[in-house]
Amino acid sequence: MKVGIVGAGMVGSSAGYALAVMGLASSVVLVDQNHDLAVAQAEDIAHAVPFLSSTIVEAADYVGLAGASVIILAAGVSQKPGESRLALLERNAAVFKDVVGNVLAVAPDAILLIASNPVDIMTQITQRISGLPANRVIGSGTILDTARFRSLLGRHLGISPQSVHSYVLGEHGDSEVLAWSNAKVGSLSLADIAAQVGSPITEHVRATIDDGVRNAAYKIIKGKGATYYGIGAGLARIIKAIARDQHDVLTVSCVTPEIVGVKDVALSIPRVVGAQGIETDLMPDLVSAERDGLEKSARLLKNSVESIRL
Repeated sequence: MKVGIVGAGMVGSSAGYALAVMGLASSVVLVDQNHDLAVAQAEDIAHAVPFLSSTIVEAADYVGLAGASVIILAAGVSQKPGESRLALLERNAAVFKDVVGNVLAVAPDAILLIASNPVDIMTQITQRISGLPANRVIGSGTILDTARFRSLLGRHLGISPQSVHSYVLGEHGDSEVLAWSNAKVGSLSLADIAAQVGSPITEHVRATIDDGVRNAAYKIIKGKGATYYGIGAGLARIIKAIARDQHDVLTVSCVTPEIVGVKDVALSIPRVVGAQGIETDLMPDLVSAERDGLEKSARLLKNSVESIRL
């Protein structure tokens, strides 16, 4: 599989590195308005490949994306310290008008994977600009938030996060909803496993984990300016599901006809992802507070995207 990446900054290059070292793509092509940056990132990643895989990594202009099955859109301006993801909206929407047109001119059959923030709104904007079916315009959504949730739960319980099944829903941002009510470890409920391992989920633990998930990006940005390793791996994980047609359940974002009473909005719920993109939505059972939170998140996103004129 050939994968294109538009935007060779830290997120795009981290995704390219993850794809290359995991051997998930036969070819990775980096495109950036700063061609020297794309060349430098491609060369650096290519020098790691002999240790781990046989992926070809190179820089090109948009023509080089021809034949790509998936194209990651990681272009746009960076999030500033203390800046919410929604505050990025106006600045990034303008960038995408040019990017999407250039991409589809050479790779009209590609699945578009959106990484630029605010990712849910950028996913919906991309779907409108491109005219592609919603299942082929996928936002990274809350895949990273879900990983953070599982990591912190696993750390508290002393269990591998890969054995924790919990999800973050809604916006990839401040209004996201941690679905505590249906979290499981193996076949056990969170309460049962916590009792068995002697690590109860108290209100303090819940609040600490909630804060750790919800504010992780702000903490990382304050410390080093940007987040990129986590989302780079998350993007590679989505592409793995597509490349191998794995029908995996991932919390990714796409334009959804209706959810919790809100119509035509992009946000994250668990979805089945395979070779054709998103195959099925899996709406989880939620307690009333979680459902109310998801509705609030959906309406916030809906109101924000409706304010943008394309």
